[in-house]
Amino acid sequence: MSTFFVGEGNIGSAPEFLEFPSNNDEPRRLLRLNVYFDNPVPREGSYEDRGGYWAPVELWHRDAEQWSTLYQTGMRVLVEGRTVREEWEDSKDNPRVTFKIEARRIGILPHRVQSLLMRERPSKAAASATQVEPSIDQASEPMSKPNKRR
Repeated sequence: MSTFFVGEGNIGSAPEFLEFPSNNDEPRRLLRLNVYFDNPVPREGSYEDRGGYWAPVELWHRDAEQWSTLYQTGMRVLVEGRTVREEWEDSKDNPRVTFKIEARRIGILPHRVQSLLMRERPSKAAASATQVEPSIDQASEPMSKPNKRR
C-alpha cells in the first residue's frame, strides 16, 4: 500500500549512498536520508513543534552519488514521493511496521544556507559535440543576493 506524500523536514544524519549491479551497463544508485518531518505551529513570536516524526527517505537516481555529498545533516528539505508500508521483525522476532518514503524529488530549502555555487552551463556548440555530466565540483561564482528596495 502507498500514498502520495509531500513533506518538509530536516535531515537527521549523514546521507547514505548505495550502488547495486544491474543487467545493463549502468548500476542502480540509491540515496538514503533520515528526515525528521516536523509540524511547526506559530506561538508567541516563534514556532512550537507539535507531532513530528522520523521517516527513512529513499531516492533512486543515477546522480545519487553526487547528491550524497550535497545533502548534509541539519539541512532543510522538501520531499515529494509516496509512502510505503514495510513490515519486518526486530532482533527479538517482534513484528514491526515502518513507513518509508520513496522520493521522486528532494528539494533543498534555503533555511540556514549560507552560499550557493552553480556549475557553468556548457555552450550549445560544446553540448552538441560532447555529453556533459553535471558535477558539483564545476562551480562558477556564488549567486548574489537580490537588491533590496526600500
